[in-house]
Amino acid sequence: MHFADVQLISPSFKTLPPESKDSTIGRTERTDLRIPYGEANCSPQGLPEVRPATVAARVRVGSEPLRRVVFPVPHPDPLLARLLREECSAFLVKQAADIAFGPDWKRDGDLMRGTLVLTRRGAGRVAVGSVDGTTHYIVTPARRAKPLVVLEAGAARAEAPIALSPGRCDPHAFAEAKKAFLFPVRASVDGGEERVVIVQPPADRQKELIDYALEVCGLKK
Repeated sequence: MHFADVQLISPSFKTLPPESKDSTIGRTERTDLRIPYGEANCSPQGLPEVRPATVAARVRVGSEPLRRVVFPVPHPDPLLARLLREECSAFLVKQAADIAFGPDWKRDGDLMRGTLVLTRRGAGRVAVGSVDGTTHYIVTPARRAKPLVVLEAGAARAEAPIALSPGRCDPHAFAEAKKAFLFPVRASVDGGEERVVIVQPPADRQKELIDYALEVCGLKK
């Protein structure tokens, strides 16, 4: 069977154009085809339940012409439910506050010191429980107790001092640093469940952090 393209269709996610595959599959017990999915359809009112999904594909068997086939996805699908929950959890936090790295960072020995900044966007008390490191950087908050920082309901801005240090110093790590700057921040709104928001520094800050890590690791040319 030849697959020309595939497409995930569900009310829970924005529908993307069909993804070209051009793959011919013989008799196998299982073959996986990657299917991209669109942005989750979230609501400010809370976490939505995952909706039923189908996979549409244009297929051909032997020499017959291409035809469109729709495959139902068993509902509820645990993977789609998890993806929806993760995206919409972050969405709820972002409705209340923007979370970002502050603009001013300074080298302090082998550490790079800066701040995590919360800026008001909507209603609610926002509390950050933790800032996790990445494949390449260790995050050390100045405050050990939880929460690390709280944006009170009537406040416009709050910040917490943090420090970064290299988590790996092998040259291969820097060559494959695709997820080096995707920092998971765990935050809650009005005392609710903690949600994970991915905070990514801007490109100029990423370059500064790479240069710093290379120097600390003794790899600076």
